[in-house]
Amino acid sequence: MSRSLRRGALAASAIAFSLASLAACSAGNDAQTLEVKPDNAAVKVGDIKIQNATVLTQPKADAAGPAVIAATLFNNGAEPQTLDAVKLASSGATVKLTPGKGQKALTVPPHGSLILGGKDNASAVVENGKEAARNGDAQPVTFQLSKAGDVTLRAFVIPSTSYFEGYGPSELPKPPAATPAGPGPATSPEAGTTPGATTSGKPSGKPSNTPAKGVKPSGGATTGAAH
Repeated sequence: MSRSLRRGALAASAIAFSLASLAACSAGNDAQTLEVKPDNAAVKVGDIKIQNATVLTQPKADAAGPAVIAATLFNNGAEPQTLDAVKLASSGATVKLTPGKGQKALTVPPHGSLILGGKDNASAVVENGKEAARNGDAQPVTFQLSKAGDVTLRAFVIPSTSYFEGYGPSELPKPPAATPAGPGPATSPEAGTTPGATTSGKPSGKPSNTPAKGVKPSGGATTGAAH
């Protein structure tokens, strides 16, 4: 066999070995590629899988008001499950659950999903959000389901801006009401003036040089009535 043929055979063998190694890494239930985890909170317990769990606070970090918990719950089982409660373990804050538009309960249908947060979706509102969750933390959140029981994971706490704006709290803090101005200070008449006198510059009575009735002026004319 010539040198060129031997070199070609060796190169082909090396390529085949490389492809076989890559195939072994990416196939099967224990494939290494399946070990890649998302950078958001996700957990699976029984038939329930929870993804994208996030605690969303007010857009401004120093603003008071409620926060919300956004998440997607998947049910891989054949029977429906209900979300009975959500708790923030570290703070003990109250979380109010409300079904979405047209829903009577927070149900995760079989082979379906339940979305928390967003327009017309179910909501989980955290009262006193500023005290219950601090931006930048990873807050332990427990979802209580009717069959799977408690499912706990750590959810990032971030302000509801940019992409998360549509999933954040719909109730924003209101500015304090303006205090109505009270009555001004009472004005007192100036010293030397008579109350009720006009200040328009016009005399309020008869001129002082008008002779009284029946008195002859210096010109000799009489201002009284003719006799």
